[in-house]
Amino acid sequence: MIIFGAINNLRMKKTTLALMALVLFLSCSAGNGWVTVKGNKFVDPQGQEIVFRGLCCSDPVKLVNEGQWKEEYFAEAATWGANIVRFAVHPSNINALGWDRTFEVMDQGIEWAKQYGLYVIMDWHSIGNLKEERFTAPYYNTTKAETFKFWRTVAQHYRNEPTVALYELYNEPTVTAPGVGDCSWTEWKQLQEQIIDTVRTYNPNAVCLCAGFDWAYDLTPVAQEPIDRPNIAYVCHPYPMKSPEPWAENWEKAFGYVADTYPVICTEIGFCLENEPGAHIPVISTEAYGEQITGYLDSKGISYTIWCFDTRWAPNLISDWNYTPTTQGRFFKAHLQQYTQSQPERP
Repeated sequence: MIIFGAINNLRMKKTTLALMALVLFLSCSAGNGWVTVKGNKFVDPQGQEIVFRGLCCSDPVKLVNEGQWKEEYFAEAATWGANIVRFAVHPSNINALGWDRTFEVMDQGIEWAKQYGLYVIMDWHSIGNLKEERFTAPYYNTTKAETFKFWRTVAQHYRNEPTVALYELYNEPTVTAPGVGDCSWTEWKQLQEQIIDTVRTYNPNAVCLCAGFDWAYDLTPVAQEPIDRPNIAYVCHPYPMKSPEPWAENWEKAFGYVADTYPVICTEIGFCLENEPGAHIPVISTEAYGEQITGYLDSKGISYTIWCFDTRWAPNLISDWNYTPTTQGRFFKAHLQQYTQSQPERP
């Protein structure tokens, strides 16, 4: 009886958290309005500030192939306290499964996200230099033409779907990896603006997310050359080894100052202990990083999604498909749930 009671209590807690997330989502999305940008904030359809805190999905196609793209995945994300999930769409995977089938898969994921009160970030998950079409691994190979095709398709397909709130134009631009060639910030800025214009042709409501170089870490050029388009936000991936301590001081210089003027969302944060599976540069650290990054981002009102709600893609948040949290999973789950539970119920 004690065991069954404990199980029932756990189920009730998960159900309560999911319902809280759903109530919050429905209050924010009444009337099927869109998330927009106002000053340096994301705002909901009623014009109230919304800070996104959520989880990164590894890849819809990967999860389908493993039998894990299912309602339970989204229900669990909601019980963790997420209000948004990020679909990391890899060029190699969308081509392997086929574009039509991949969009069918994502449509089902979006329906599940809506069911559990979750917004969605659509992310074109490539790493390298898009201008010269040179990438860090075959997994990320794409072209400018294919990238424009992806965003044209997304904008047309989801033009009436405000749940797909944020369009992350390119995951991790870099010009310092071996063999990726050259690209100036001015050139990258112009290319992103062209993608934004393509998106807006089909969906003028989309909030587009723009990343800087150094694997989406360095936003210092924004001070002199910001993206010249409205309704956009900036992306950063401040993993622990991207800068030495004192972290907060260096984060402020690299990207935090941007949040004083524009919305910023860190679409990847996370850490892995040195002896844990998948530990690699730049993610190796401890809970000390978790404390500092969440404290810093929360103090600045910066949104974030945590990498990665998967059992193998490190730093992974879960160790098995019973959703058992890893070291970072335990930390971030507690943090997200504490934040969710502290929110007042909106009228």
